[in-house]
Amino acid sequence: MAGFKSSMNNKTKRLLGLGSLLLMTVLCVAFSFGGNDDFETARREILLRKIGHEVLLYSGDSTSRVLPVKKVAENEYQLRFENEFSFQPDSLEKAIGSSLAKESLANDYIVNVLNCEGKDVVFGYAIFKNKKNNIMPCSGRKQPKNCYVINLKFKSQGWSIPQKGYLIGGIPLLAFIGLIISRSGKGRKKPIESDPTPDNGLKIGDILFNPDKRQLQSAGMITELTLKENKLLLIFAMSPNVIIERSRLQKEIWEDEGVIVGRSLDVFISKLRKKLEHDPAVKLVNIHGKGYKLEINE
Repeated sequence: MAGFKSSMNNKTKRLLGLGSLLLMTVLCVAFSFGGNDDFETARREILLRKIGHEVLLYSGDSTSRVLPVKKVAENEYQLRFENEFSFQPDSLEKAIGSSLAKESLANDYIVNVLNCEGKDVVFGYAIFKNKKNNIMPCSGRKQPKNCYVINLKFKSQGWSIPQKGYLIGGIPLLAFIGLIISRSGKGRKKPIESDPTPDNGLKIGDILFNPDKRQLQSAGMITELTLKENKLLLIFAMSPNVIIERSRLQKEIWEDEGVIVGRSLDVFISKLRKKLEHDPAVKLVNIHGKGYKLEINE
């Protein structure tokens, strides 16, 4: 009887020790992630200020200040400036692209230049790892001197490299713990669940928009998009709840064909509306005399 009690005590001690070790490992990883998140955020903001500096240099301004970077959403930042400036679209693309060239952020990002009221997008473009999906409007048209803000939106990168390092470093320990637990619980299996979410997508309300595959996914249904529908929706998805001028949409979608048919835009907008009907909170609204706006009511 005494031997049985001793055996039970030893087993209890082992389980308690294993539980404590597992808890310490989880806490260490969690705290490491949090600290590196702060570091990566600070590093990203410094990089964005450098981009603002380059933009001003390209516009011929070497003295005015880049104002503090504003984080407007997860992975989305806004650059503001002390003074008005003018810019050449191709120079803006070069200034931003060269600053991001050595960063993992350079693979997928969206740039929108808005007036300081933040109501109208005067210029914008999208860069993707798969370069054939890039949306680059016609460059060469110099924008007049005005008060501008620049919005940069990056595709979520998941864990940063330093965070992955902490996780990888703890893998042997976690594997050892997992081995012990698996031996103590043989015969119990958990089903493996796959993540049905595509790797590349933009959320539009409850709809997942995948520009790479030209698809909309909602409530388990997949809706295919034509090439022009895909380009149009990507422009709207880049700037939700912002008025996009009719002339800009026509130039970016049809200008390469040499002929712009006035009703073509209205026809494609109508088709897109039908394909977005799965989510009643998402609407393509006609702003009379100005253009269209993708309204997302949360």
